[in-house]
Amino acid sequence: MSVKVAFIGLGVMGYPMAGHLQQAGHQVTVYNRTTTKAQRWAQEYQGAFAATPKEAVTEAELVFMCVGNDDDLRSVVYGDEGVLAGMKPGTVLIDHTTTSAKVAREVAERAAAQNVAFLDAPVSGGQAGAENGVLTVMVGGDPEVFERVQPVMAAFSRFSQLLGDVGAGQLCKMVNQICIAGVVQGLAEGLHFAKQAGLDGEKVVETIAKGAAGSWQMENRYKTMLAGEYDFGFAVDWMRKDLGIALDEARSNGASLSLTAMVDQYYADVQALGGGRFDTSSLLARLDAIHDKK
Repeated sequence: MSVKVAFIGLGVMGYPMAGHLQQAGHQVTVYNRTTTKAQRWAQEYQGAFAATPKEAVTEAELVFMCVGNDDDLRSVVYGDEGVLAGMKPGTVLIDHTTTSAKVAREVAERAAAQNVAFLDAPVSGGQAGAENGVLTVMVGGDPEVFERVQPVMAAFSRFSQLLGDVGAGQLCKMVNQICIAGVVQGLAEGLHFAKQAGLDGEKVVETIAKGAAGSWQMENRYKTMLAGEYDFGFAVDWMRKDLGIALDEARSNGASLSLTAMVDQYYADVQALGGGRFDTSSLLARLDAIHDKK
């Protein structure tokens, strides 16, 4: 069934996600802060674009967003030209941005005041997952609203799950990033150790990937890590933003995140090396830099 939708934010994730919605037969209108990108998307996918968030959503039944952070989210949701200024009662606002749970609840409350439903729905799978339409979606909100939206989200995802009330999706995404941080640091140290021990890193990984040490990160990143190439996914700058959100939440709920805090500081070291736009596997670059100084 074709649905009128709007998509706000055409970054490395949003651009292909909106494309999958259009290709699935939905009627998509997009908005992006840089209008030329929205025009390019509309030409590539034979969709429509709008000059403001408000204009993009006036006819939409569902409005999807994927922007940068809490402040970016507020900037497209609120105000005279924001999405809430244009959305009709009975429609649904779905946010795929990775934000704090606090801002998710804030936006949900503002939306509810004008009879607009809200789902916080951060995604995992990176740029490749968005381009291939195989993202994982972690959702917080009302079950009936989720059931209404899930078939449409299927255009760009292979799995979506409702975790609880509004905010639960963002909390789950924090868990996701906490786990990734630890795994990537372990992989970086393992590859660094193998190098220092004079082992063939390729053969080591081919061996241990078949056992308990195997992971998505190992399978998809070890070759580029060994080659010292770090332009293959989610940037360090964004990872630090996400880990900062998780650490803030942990200070509120009492969780102990000592490893996460440590890896966050290691990513700060990568930034200091000029690697803010490196992908998250660049923790190995930090270890190499330390070794080179000895």
